[in-house]
Amino acid sequence: MKRQAIITFHYNGMTFKRAFRADLLVERELLLEIKSLETTRPLHKKQLLTYLRLTQKPLGLVLNFGTETLRDGLHRVANNLDPSDSPLLRVNFPD
Repeated sequence: MKRQAIITFHYNGMTFKRAFRADLLVERELLLEIKSLETTRPLHKKQLLTYLRLTQKPLGLVLNFGTETLRDGLHRVANNLDPSDSPLLRVNFPD
């Protein structure tokens, strides 16, 4: 597990060095975005999905420790699922 992992990515033949920092990177595959807010907004999940797409990682989690229970603050975000898979597997919006 690596905290504040510096992420470099390649896009359209260009390299973006030190483009952003992932809060946690587990086994080089799972990105975790850590928050401490009353509510998690769709923007936070979209931010994580952008990070997943840029790094070509399959899965990420938004962990919000500001909610009443951890269950309320845990959101799974998946990247590059098969189009036939349920859209509910991509981002779990509790709303």
